[in-house]
Amino acid sequence: MRSIPMTRLAAAAVVVLLPLAACTAPAASEPPRTTAPPSSSAAPSETQAVTAPGALSWGPSQQQYDDAASAVAEMSPEELAGQVMVGFYAGADPAVQEQTISDLHLAGSIIMGDNVPAAADGTVDTEAIKAVNQRLKDAVAADGRDWPAVISVDQEGGVVARLRAPLTEWPTPMAYGAAVDPELARLGMSALASELAGLGFTMDHAPSADVTLGSSDPTIGARSFSGDPAAVGPLAIAAAEGVVQAGLLPSVKHFPGHGSVPTDSHLGLPVQTASVEELQARDWVPFQEAVDAGTPVIMMGHIAVEALDPGVPSSVSPANYEALRGLGFEGVVVTDALNMAAVEEQFPGGQAAPQALAAGADLLLMPADSYAAHAAILEALESGELPEERLVEAATRVVAMMKWQGEWSAEPAQPGTGIEQSLAASAAAVTILTGQCSGDLLGGTASLSGGSAIDQERFAAAAQSRGVTVGPEGTTVSLAGFGGAGSSAEVAVSLDAPWLLDSLDAPVKVALYGNSEGSFDALLAVLTGAAEAPGKLPVDTAEFTAGTGC
Repeated sequence: MRSIPMTRLAAAAVVVLLPLAACTAPAASEPPRTTAPPSSSAAPSETQAVTAPGALSWGPSQQQYDDAASAVAEMSPEELAGQVMVGFYAGADPAVQEQTISDLHLAGSIIMGDNVPAAADGTVDTEAIKAVNQRLKDAVAADGRDWPAVISVDQEGGVVARLRAPLTEWPTPMAYGAAVDPELARLGMSALASELAGLGFTMDHAPSADVTLGSSDPTIGARSFSGDPAAVGPLAIAAAEGVVQAGLLPSVKHFPGHGSVPTDSHLGLPVQTASVEELQARDWVPFQEAVDAGTPVIMMGHIAVEALDPGVPSSVSPANYEALRGLGFEGVVVTDALNMAAVEEQFPGGQAAPQALAAGADLLLMPADSYAAHAAILEALESGELPEERLVEAATRVVAMMKWQGEWSAEPAQPGTGIEQSLAASAAAVTILTGQCSGDLLGGTASLSGGSAIDQERFAAAAQSRGVTVGPEGTTVSLAGFGGAGSSAEVAVSLDAPWLLDSLDAPVKVALYGNSEGSFDALLAVLTGAAEAPGKLPVDTAEFTAGTGC
């Protein structure tokens, strides 16, 4: 097996090392490389993105691309239509999805929360999900394909995590922005993805490269690393590198940028009113850096960009794919879930599938009805609405990507082995916004309000380990997160996005960026004076400016 490609974050740039392969001439169907191989007589500088001879700018070798093109050339229209689709299913039994993969020749399946088998104690049955993934892989292999299946999942850390305990729980991605440490992001995402690899996954739809605008952003929030485009890029690259090092494909998302629109695309169509120049200076900065670093996959969101294609979701808009390709990206573009309201309301009955392919998508994620989408692709192919060469191009990229991923070698990790790394991320992120920066802030007692029942249980457990008594009397502590808005108190703590603190009256305000057990351990270490709070606020809020912290 080949070694996994590595990216190295230097002080001013990223150097990308991709796997070596025999140097061959580019196939006629493959677009020219945006990054030339380095001269054999010169060492790479810190400002170049280095691609090994024979490797394409986004990862696979030319030979892998040529082999993919040969395999795709032998496919029937029905096989081509399936090879560019990743379906989903309901419930923990994959039997229906196995049949769908067989009937439609799907590239694979995404695993959602309701697909994850539960053990008797309510935690993830890790052996069962491993078996589910193997069954889905076997269904793809039974269709005659000698490259891996796409078995994907949304596992970002924080609120977006389809698999929880006994897998390691992680703070939100914004924790890495508060820690201002790309290496911490790389190590964290590598540990996270290594546990997924051990369960049979081949792709993680992470990280988010979205730049959040703060409280006006209802969807991304603490899923973003920062509100500063210059900070998001290095963190997103490092996080994607960590996923690759674990043996999985990362899916950098959500182009053209979901952190600066006021609507959740799960519920409706967000409208982006910024000019192209504004997008280039803000939302597209991290994506440009990810492209330059050689990222293999970028997710296209469902956002109507008025300056490009008014009223049309970006996932079915040629102008938006042209904008992404204009950054130099030659890899696989995967759509965000096609069953989301932002696109399904305009293109029901599977019609989004051929529209997205014709616009420039390579891989269709979660069509609302896989059978209808497959039929719509074939109909569009026959009518000429979807050019055959566009479908062939998409399928070739997907197969080349999976042939490449299939040659990686990495050691998967057992569930729960990332706990220490998760604690390190939380400890590096804790941010004190108001109040003293060191010393005991509780005085040995705490009276707790806000948060969810689990939040309060975890706070109490962490407090007990530090000798703090939690009861009706004591220093008032309010938790503000998804499980409760919080209230005024002597100490207010945000468990997710830090702007939750703006509405709370408290002499001490702490941003925690997570509610994992490790997050609460890090919090109590700070509140009892056993540790410093090293984090810096990574986004402006109504009350505080980015960079606030001890």
